Amino acid sequence: MTASPETHLKSLASEIGFDSCRICRADEAWDAGDRLEAFVDAGHHGSMKWMQDTLARRKTPTSMWSAARSAVVVGLNYGPDSDPMEMLTRRGEGNISVYARGKDYHDLLKKRLKQLARAFVAATGSEVKVFVDTAPLMEKPLAAKAGLGWQGKHTNLVSRELGAWLFLGVMLTDAALVPDDPETDHCGSCRACLDICPTKAFPAPYQLDARRCISYLSIEHKGPIPAEFRTAMGNRIYGCDDCLAVCPWNKFAQVTNEQALWARAELKGPSLDALAALDDASFRSVFSGSPIKRIGRDRFLRNVLIAIGNSGDVGFLERSVLPHLQDPDSTVRGAAVWALSRLDRARFATERDRRIAGETDPSVRAEWAEKP
Repeated sequence: MTASPETHLKSLASEIGFDSCRICRADEAWDAGDRLEAFVDAGHHGSMKWMQDTLARRKTPTSMWSAARSAVVVGLNYGPDSDPMEMLTRRGEGNISVYARGKDYHDLLKKRLKQLARAFVAATGSEVKVFVDTAPLMEKPLAAKAGLGWQGKHTNLVSRELGAWLFLGVMLTDAALVPDDPETDHCGSCRACLDICPTKAFPAPYQLDARRCISYLSIEHKGPIPAEFRTAMGNRIYGCDDCLAVCPWNKFAQVTNEQALWARAELKGPSLDALAALDDASFRSVFSGSPIKRIGRDRFLRNVLIAIGNSGDVGFLERSVLPHLQDPDSTVRGAAVWALSRLDRARFATERDRRIAGETDPSVRAEWAEKP
């Protein structure tokens, strides 16, 4: 018996290297558009003006392509080989989000998705369009609708089979495919992802205020990081994995088999000193083929200097902070000034503790102990 188009499509997706493939209708009403509109109306998109500008097209798949009838959603596992939270304790090193430690996933995912699309078009004659996080299309709601997982309280997709580490791609088609059932929400009463957030970016379960999110602040936000969030950033220099990493469903997560997604050795805890020394040319060279390259050297150095300010290591002052007080970019200079002020306080505290330890007169010891 000949396999159905849906079964053949999923089998082919698996052969190509996708870890999940599911189908949903693209041409029926859903509430994701209303949630997105409420997100933008509340200003939670921050400076991502493109979300406001493309809101009408983004609200439904058919707003972008009126012929779309079905959405084929694929997932690619990028599970890390270690606990991302452990890096947060290594304050002299930069913590880079798991997804950005290897090669740019957009390239790998789109190449495979186009391969799937070509085979589907050849077999059915249908029209298709493919998307990997580069067009006004809501991949996560489509993935939940197709049953790859559900959107957790942190708004990211969670899979019962693969946990929270899943890249998504979408193929829209004018073919009327049989849809899969959506996944049930399995978050229950758990609040781990909400409570772990260092900047309290979730005003309520299933709601995100991007303006407070470290991923947004360190990647999308241009200019100075608001002062209220700098200490909370710790050593996170590109993105943040906290809300993903603590999800209990990661007990089912698997280390990715994709070598292209494996962390490059130099991006697993890179030295803040080495990163602070990058000029524009060396930045482009080090991050060639990496999603980090797109934010540019100045924004990246801003993040690195904030991490240096949070390190408590006064040795960074001469090596990495003072040289950037004369940086051509004003945002980098501002971050260097902040790091200088933080480490100056740390240096004074170290000197104070040294003097207290060496002072024999109790009254003098008390005076030093009272100094802020």
